[in-house]
Amino acid sequence: MHQAEIIVLLFAVVAASVLIARKIALPYPVVLVLVGLALSLVPRLPEVKLDPNIVFYFFLPPLLYPAALFTSWRDFRRNLQPILLLAIGLVLFTVVLVAWVAHSLIPSLTWAA
Repeated sequence: MHQAEIIVLLFAVVAASVLIARKIALPYPVVLVLVGLALSLVPRLPEVKLDPNIVFYFFLPPLLYPAALFTSWRDFRRNLQPILLLAIGLVLFTVVLVAWVAHSLIPSLTWAA
């Protein structure tokens, strides 16, 4: 199967998953993750090699747009502290943890690397 056919098939699977998500009243990103997990476990499916730009330009925006469009600003402001803690605090913690593990495993690796 050619790459273009695989991409069209993936779009069809995404569209069907969104329709199923509406029927069973689940958020469609959850259904998409479950469908992707199920597809990854099916043997003999062709390997999908996607350019990251295709994912960023064609797959990610339809996932993020509805979430951004229907975000409640009141809820956002109310949850600003945990959002900032997760977005900034845990990212900094992860950076320090990865640097520490890398420096522990490879002593010649400097902290700045």
